[in-house]
Amino acid sequence: MNSKKSFMLITLGEELLLGLTANGHLTFVGEQLRKRGVSMKANFTISDEAEDIADYFSYCWERADVVITTGGLGPTVDDRTKEAISEVLGEALVFDDSILEMIQDRFASLGKKMTDNNKKQAYRPRSAEVLYNPNGTAPGLWLEKEGKVLIMLPGPPSELQPMILDQVLPKLEEIGYIEESENFIQLRTIGIGESALETRMAPLFEDYENLVVAYCAHHGQVDMRISFSDTEDHEALLEIAEECKRILGDDFLCFGHDSVAKVVSDILRSRDKSFAVAESCTGGQLSNAFTNIPGASKFFLGGIVCYSNDTKIDLLDVPEEMIQQHTAVSAEVAIAMASGVSEALEAEYTLSITGYAGPLGGDDDKPVGTLFIGLHTPTGIWSKRIRSFGTRQAIKTRAVNAALDWLRRELINEQDESSLADSHRDEAGKIVKFIPQN
Repeated sequence: MNSKKSFMLITLGEELLLGLTANGHLTFVGEQLRKRGVSMKANFTISDEAEDIADYFSYCWERADVVITTGGLGPTVDDRTKEAISEVLGEALVFDDSILEMIQDRFASLGKKMTDNNKKQAYRPRSAEVLYNPNGTAPGLWLEKEGKVLIMLPGPPSELQPMILDQVLPKLEEIGYIEESENFIQLRTIGIGESALETRMAPLFEDYENLVVAYCAHHGQVDMRISFSDTEDHEALLEIAEECKRILGDDFLCFGHDSVAKVVSDILRSRDKSFAVAESCTGGQLSNAFTNIPGASKFFLGGIVCYSNDTKIDLLDVPEEMIQQHTAVSAEVAIAMASGVSEALEAEYTLSITGYAGPLGGDDDKPVGTLFIGLHTPTGIWSKRIRSFGTRQAIKTRAVNAALDWLRRELINEQDESSLADSHRDEAGKIVKFIPQN
């Protein structure tokens, strides 16, 4: 890359501002640029009004080397991106017969009749190059002017994302604006807080004046990115990363961006072990973490969502008297669930989750956010109580990550007979004896 270029993103749409649609464009575009050594400087989410488009585009155009816009290229009256930006740049809009032909071909392939308002999409700024849209009628546009690059893309993700991957990134690489890979190394950690992580790493990082460190905490995990501010010595960065891994021990999850479910999946698959889950308050989120991973069927046998007490009793053989005595949110029931799904699906390793995700439920002894995780392995069964805070979704996500991390640590240390205390084994044994054995 010739020199570091600044990128800004403008995402348009009332549906984004009203909260009707999540801003997935920022996530996707930011991720793709990050993978190519670029950290985006800013993102502005704005309305479809022409005045707002002109104001924010002018601001970004003055400050960035590359401006990317999403949305507002369609055929309706609220699609004003081309018109507003062309006026700012002093670019006349010209009718492009090749665009019209692409639009007509698109409608013909769908067996639909093209309406006259679609001809609006065939106009482009005079200096712009057309980016073909194989999945829609609105073409993308690429314009180089004043030593800067403007990239206008349609709003639907199914149209935007292939255009980014197949056309935009190759063109940016061709002109030397992006690299072939990230310009930093990310270490993903789990089970350690952000402040504790920084404190643990401080003695190592103090030896490098030009080392740039950034932290990002999310749902029981903390990502740590390291890079050099004035050099691209990747080998030296790798040495530092390896030392970080050594210092972190089992709190180190992976290099890069893999989820904890992906890390656990790789271990289970490599050891040819079977796995299943039983979950109550997380409502299938634990199962979903694995079914999102291609090839998970090689080890993941399935999951049982047992939200009601009757389901726990009927499908997992959790004793009714156990629920009456200890409640469904208890260490005893978590262990019974883990054991029950192991029996039902014949899985070597299982996890279970039960708890109060809120905002209702709980009591003084077990307030909202109280969760019990059960872990079954070929060598024993245990339970763990955790407490989480935040929204209902945040509590569920933290519960899933905590359960997966516990399994990950057990898999790492399963050869060590002392990895779990005998007292925990004894406690589990007292509970397991009440579980019916088939």
